[in-house]
Amino acid sequence: MENNDFEFKITLPSIMPLLDDVERRILSPLSCLREYDDYWIVEFDLPMVGKKNVNVTFNQNVLTVEAKLKEEYSEEKLGKVTKFEYFKKSVSLPGRIDSKNITSKFEKGRLEVKIPKKIDGTSIKIN
Repeated sequence: MENNDFEFKITLPSIMPLLDDVERRILSPLSCLREYDDYWIVEFDLPMVGKKNVNVTFNQNVLTVEAKLKEEYSEEKLGKVTKFEYFKKSVSLPGRIDSKNITSKFEKGRLEVKIPKKIDGTSIKIN
């Protein structure tokens, strides 16, 4: 009789990214991505944040926003209190970006980033 040992493994989706945010005390802000003919608009809700505490970076078509809260935010779920100090979110953008002409504005807790599309091409003369 042969010895057939089988190992069963159940793989569940990882919740580590969620735990990491709780452990590092980081909230993910609400955001909205809208596409227009020649640009994208990305908006982030950043309540309880001052303009000086917002950092926006762009690297390889990924826009990342980090912001420090003016004061610690606490949330209670299932009897456990979690305190947060930062917002952080990254948004991947499709297509080619004109990264030299990105603009942003921050007003009343709302960050708006306008990202122009990079349009390549040449005009073809029709005879």
